[in-house]
Amino acid sequence: MGKDHKKLLNNLEELRKNAGLTQQELSESADVSRKSINAIENGIYVPSTVLALKISKTLGCKVEDLFRLPSN
Repeated sequence: MGKDHKKLLNNLEELRKNAGLTQQELSESADVSRKSINAIENGIYVPSTVLALKISKTLGCKVEDLFRLPSN
Protein backbone atom coordinates (compact mmCIF):
# COMPACT_ATOMS: atom_id res chain seq x y z
CA MET A 1 0.00 0.00 0.00
CA GLY A 2 1.17 3.54 -0.73
CA LYS A 3 1.85 6.34 1.67
CA ASP A 4 -0.46 6.75 4.62
CA HIS A 5 -2.66 9.66 5.57
CA LYS A 6 -4.32 9.31 8.96
CA LYS A 7 -7.78 9.25 7.33
CA LEU A 8 -7.07 7.65 3.94
CA LEU A 9 -4.62 5.08 2.60
CA ASN A 10 -3.72 5.05 -1.08
CA ASN A 11 -2.21 2.86 -3.75
CA LEU A 12 -1.98 5.63 -6.35
CA GLU A 13 1.74 5.61 -7.06
CA GLU A 14 1.82 1.87 -7.74
CA LEU A 15 -1.25 1.92 -9.99
CA ARG A 16 -0.03 5.01 -11.86
CA LYS A 17 3.36 3.42 -12.52
CA ASN A 18 1.71 0.14 -13.57
CA ALA A 19 -0.30 2.16 -16.09
CA GLY A 20 2.95 3.61 -17.45
CA LEU A 21 2.04 7.20 -16.59
CA THR A 22 4.12 9.95 -15.09
CA GLN A 23 2.71 12.22 -12.42
CA GLN A 24 2.55 14.95 -15.07
CA GLU A 25 0.58 12.80 -17.51
CA LEU A 26 -1.90 11.77 -14.82
CA SER A 27 -2.26 15.35 -13.62
CA GLU A 28 -3.06 16.57 -17.14
CA SER A 29 -5.70 13.88 -17.58
CA ALA A 30 -7.27 14.69 -14.20
CA ASP A 31 -6.98 18.47 -14.76
CA VAL A 32 -4.92 19.16 -11.63
CA SER A 33 -1.31 20.11 -10.96
CA ARG A 34 1.47 17.56 -10.81
CA LYS A 35 2.04 18.73 -7.23
CA SER A 36 -1.50 17.63 -6.35
CA ILE A 37 -0.82 14.12 -7.65
CA ASN A 38 2.45 14.06 -5.72
CA ALA A 39 0.71 15.22 -2.53
CA ILE A 40 -1.93 12.51 -2.87
CA GLU A 41 0.71 9.83 -3.47
CA ASN A 42 2.62 10.96 -0.40
CA GLY A 43 -0.44 10.94 1.85
CA ILE A 44 -0.42 14.70 2.36
CA TYR A 45 -3.63 15.52 0.49
CA VAL A 46 -6.99 13.73 0.42
CA PRO A 47 -8.57 14.20 -3.01
CA SER A 48 -12.14 15.30 -3.59
CA THR A 49 -14.62 12.73 -4.83
CA VAL A 50 -14.55 14.31 -8.29
CA LEU A 51 -10.76 14.13 -8.46
CA ALA A 52 -10.72 10.54 -7.20
CA LEU A 53 -13.22 9.59 -9.91
CA LYS A 54 -11.14 11.35 -12.62
CA ILE A 55 -8.00 9.54 -11.49
CA SER A 56 -9.72 6.15 -11.38
CA LYS A 57 -11.16 6.70 -14.85
CA THR A 58 -7.74 7.56 -16.25
CA LEU A 59 -6.17 4.51 -14.61
CA GLY A 60 -9.04 2.22 -15.61
CA CYS A 61 -9.79 1.07 -12.08
CA LYS A 62 -12.29 1.58 -9.29
CA VAL A 63 -11.85 4.31 -6.69
CA GLU A 64 -11.71 1.50 -4.13
CA ASP A 65 -8.61 0.15 -5.90
CA LEU A 66 -6.88 3.50 -5.33
CA PHE A 67 -8.03 4.50 -1.86
CA ARG A 68 -9.17 2.80 1.32
CA LEU A 69 -9.95 3.73 4.88
CA PRO A 70 -7.57 2.60 7.62
CA SER A 71 -8.84 -0.42 9.51
CA ASN A 72 -9.66 0.09 13.19
